[in-house]
Amino acid sequence: MGAPLAQASAGSPLSLLAPGGLWLLALLGPLVLLYILKIKRSRRRVPSTWLWAAAQRDLMARAPFRRLIAQLPLILQALALALLALALARPASRGRALTGDHVAIILDASASMSAAARSPSGEATTRIELGKQLARDLLSGLTPGSDALILEAGRDARLVAALDRDLVRLRAAIDTVAARDVEGDLGAAVALAADRLRQLGGARRIVVITDGNLARPAALRGVSLPLEVITVGDPVDNAAIVRVDVRSGSGPAGAGDADDARTEAREEVQAFLVVANLGAQPRDLYVTMRQDNASDVLSSRRVLVKPGERLPVVLTFRPSPGDYRKGLLFELSPRDAMPVDDVAYGRVPAGDRLPVFLASGGGGQAGPGQGGPGKPGPGGQGGPAGATASSGSPWLARALASDPMTSVTAGSLADLRGAPALDPDTFVVIDGACPPDVPGGDLLIVNPPPGRCFGTVVGATLERPTLTSWDTADPRLRFLTLDGVHLSAASSLEPEAATRALIRAQEGTVATDISTASRTGTLLGFDVGESDWPLKASFVLFVRNLLEQARAHRAHGVTGPARTGEPLRASVPATARDLEAIGPDGERLEVAQRAGLAVIAETPRAGFYRLSWQGPQAGSVVVPANLTSVAESDLTPKPLVAEGGGEVAVSSAGSQPDAHTEWTWLLALAALAFVVFDVWYFTRVPGPLRGHEPPAA
Repeated sequence: MGAPLAQASAGSPLSLLAPGGLWLLALLGPLVLLYILKIKRSRRRVPSTWLWAAAQRDLMARAPFRRLIAQLPLILQALALALLALALARPASRGRALTGDHVAIILDASASMSAAARSPSGEATTRIELGKQLARDLLSGLTPGSDALILEAGRDARLVAALDRDLVRLRAAIDTVAARDVEGDLGAAVALAADRLRQLGGARRIVVITDGNLARPAALRGVSLPLEVITVGDPVDNAAIVRVDVRSGSGPAGAGDADDARTEAREEVQAFLVVANLGAQPRDLYVTMRQDNASDVLSSRRVLVKPGERLPVVLTFRPSPGDYRKGLLFELSPRDAMPVDDVAYGRVPAGDRLPVFLASGGGGQAGPGQGGPGKPGPGGQGGPAGATASSGSPWLARALASDPMTSVTAGSLADLRGAPALDPDTFVVIDGACPPDVPGGDLLIVNPPPGRCFGTVVGATLERPTLTSWDTADPRLRFLTLDGVHLSAASSLEPEAATRALIRAQEGTVATDISTASRTGTLLGFDVGESDWPLKASFVLFVRNLLEQARAHRAHGVTGPARTGEPLRASVPATARDLEAIGPDGERLEVAQRAGLAVIAETPRAGFYRLSWQGPQAGSVVVPANLTSVAESDLTPKPLVAEGGGEVAVSSAGSQPDAHTEWTWLLALAALAFVVFDVWYFTRVPGPLRGHEPPAA
């Protein structure tokens, strides 16, 4: 059973003194002694001693001391001395003592902590700044000899400062914490803190500073150490863009459009957004769309969103070719307490028509490691040098052209390699060859020569193979059946793994998956023209599935849009080099590249991430990353779930007593004031003070 979550309680004020400065109080003795010692008088000749009777009695007395008389200068000087001694002792008061030999302080750094808030003095600030100040106050309340560690809880847990007793270093570590545009997970940070403290002896405790609106309310269950939760910030209303999707479509034909329904004048960028009102009052909002680094509004709508409503909003505009792949900004106005979710990011799709390049093996040159027909090259991969195109090319061309949203270009392998402006998302179909380093996007290879082809070994010819099974779970083979399809011949294929087989015959595999991290690839080990498959509806469905998949990859990239806090992946050419990544704030980021896939490990901010590279296919790409989290945008606290499903008692920062306060300077100023008043009192009239005899020399 885990330890219960304890409510933070306000202890009685505790005064602290460093005894090193109290030695100055010992000077009070000499000061009083000066005021009770007899005055040493000088002899003077006077006409009569009647006026000096009191002085004569002092001279006749044998005791060296006289009676102590309360005098204002003595009181002022004694008070100044006492205040100065207390000031040197560095007195301080604090509202509570943070008990425990080892304390872990966890700061919630999720997106909701960036929301606006008010400090106890009424100044405008943010929740994360309130949390950081509370953490500094807690450090001041550590008992002598205790140490603390600081953790940041964003999408993942991050150790900001290891166990330390130096409050200066710990406060400096707290200063580095900032709210991130991510969905938080306190559970990972609590687990890390418990793991660090579990190895230590003595009293241990964990303190969590959060705003209370957790994306995972059950994240704190099962904690084995004493846990205290303190919340900052007040509940506020908020509106947010919680979903965004940008696609290319077709709008109604405008004036002057041609009769052809496929004219490019009808191409339209369609942005689908969901605006959520997470407050208790209706919100009258403007939703606008504009391009990155541009001030002109492309489209806008005024909407009234009811409390608790999630309203779909559609914005459209007609792009020009120069707009393709540029960034789009979607904004809500007026802004509210949490600006990060008032903005969303997208990208203009690369046109509604998918470019397709159909390359035949005829006239092509054998690449490295490729030989002529039936003659494997040194690398073991057969090539089609000098071969003629197979009979399947016309059938492939017809099936590709049957999709009205494609733009088909036919040519040779030399044309494919030499295309200077080949769209990086072009769907490439190669019939009768298997060249290495194929440019473009998704890939279909039909009837390759014997040898190795993208990890699959193309083997002996199978005569009249009988198809027995196909992978219906694969998107390329959905909604179709291969029953009744007959092949005259096919090459036996040996994929790298059995799971890559797509179509199997009784004699062996005849179609495989040759996808890489950056593209989807399909290999058909037979000539479609030497079969009756083109006469079946399943052939058109198969080609249409390939085109739809390529179109989706073109719109979003192979890995789709990115969410903040998650790794960002983008496809780049396999020949790309000198890859560079720039974040939303212009900062350079570390990026890893492998097999045509670029990966940025961390995306802490919402915005545009820009990748650029050099090489034969030099280029750049803009990848948007969004928060789009209802859990983070909802700025109302959520109940925490304890072990067994009970409620968790949570205290607010406002209920915490005053923090550690030092009184050194105030006491020193008071001592100086008493000294100045004593000087003024002594010098306010010329000559000796009336009623005051100076202390003995």
